[in-house]
Amino acid sequence: MFGEMIAQGQKMATAFNPALENFQMPAFDKLFPTMGKEQMEMLWGNTFNKDGLDSKTRLLVVLAGLTAQGAQAEVPFKLTVRHALEAGATQKEIAEVIYQMSMLGGVPAMSKALELAQAVFSETQEDSE
Repeated sequence: MFGEMIAQGQKMATAFNPALENFQMPAFDKLFPTMGKEQMEMLWGNTFNKDGLDSKTRLLVVLAGLTAQGAQAEVPFKLTVRHALEAGATQKEIAEVIYQMSMLGGVPAMSKALELAQAVFSETQEDSE
C-alpha cells in the first residue's frame, strides 16, 4: 500500500512540476512514519475529486491560501509560485490570485505575496536568459 501511495505522489508531483518526474524520496516512510494513506491522498488531492481540479488550478488555490495567511511562509510560497509557473500559470494569473486575496488577507498580505512572487518571476527570467 505504501508503494502505491508513493507512486501516486510521484504522479501528482510530476503533474505539479514536470521537473519532478524523476524525483526520488529515499526513506520517505522514515521521514513521515505516522503519515497515513488518507493524509497522503488529501495532500495530493485525490480524496475529494481526483478527476477535478487540474494541477495549475490546485497550485493557484494554494497560493490564495498562503496569501490570505499573510504570505508568512516565504519558502513554501516561492516554491508554490515556481510550481504554478511550471504547471502553466502565467505571471498575470498568479498576480490576479494574489490581488483577489487582499480582500481576505488584507493589503499587507497582498503586498508581501506580490513581493515574493515578483522575486520568483525575476529569478525565472534570469534562468531563461
